[in-house]
Amino acid sequence: MVDDVDTLSIAVAELRPALEAILMVSDEPLGAVRLASVVGHPVGEVEEALEALAAEYAEQGRGFDLRSVAGGWRFYSRPEFAGVVESFVLDGQQARLTQAALETLSVVAYKQPVSRARVSAIRGVNVDGVMRTLLTRGLVEEAGQDEQSGANLYRTTSYFLERIGITSLDELPELAPYLPDMDDLEDELASVAGLDAPAAEPGAAEPDPATPPAAAHPSSHPSPHSGQGTEPDGGTEVS
Repeated sequence: MVDDVDTLSIAVAELRPALEAILMVSDEPLGAVRLASVVGHPVGEVEEALEALAAEYAEQGRGFDLRSVAGGWRFYSRPEFAGVVESFVLDGQQARLTQAALETLSVVAYKQPVSRARVSAIRGVNVDGVMRTLLTRGLVEEAGQDEQSGANLYRTTSYFLERIGITSLDELPELAPYLPDMDDLEDELASVAGLDAPAAEPGAAEPDPATPPAAAHPSSHPSPHSGQGTEPDGGTEVS
């Protein structure tokens, strides 16, 4: 109990320095409510102090910013010093997402919650390997199961918001109109699952048993799970 009193007395006396110290050691954005519970100040005062600190750093032209991202506050290096920071931290070696992974992540972001099969149908390739990479990197997470198919659904994470520097999905650019509607994918998904084979018309000739099914009924849309449409990598490249 004595430790609690001492902690609060110090925090209340020095609100801004206390916030700076906490944010300096945090590896994730911290919300105003959580910060207020630690420093012992009302949430309103903490929010005002955070905004004042952010404005102060910007006015002074510091090498870092205090930003509100993904529902919390965190220190970031300023964009104009990105080259210097990258050179120091990465020393020229950086594992980056491939174009395939970025496209898959974009589909998940705009169509979430979405299954792997639907993402594959939109991109026209099997995305299993890329999805595993996005899951491992914490950019995508499971979001339950589809009621009809039972397939696992996926959505972006708060870490995804943090990495691209926004607080909510509402701030994403208006790109959704350029992606296919889910209704347009039903025929493709049914084709992939083999559910839309047309019924034989009366009097129609029976297919030759010696003829492979693929040759008898060529598809204008290759299956996203075919070998020809599989991503050759797991979604990460090193440069």
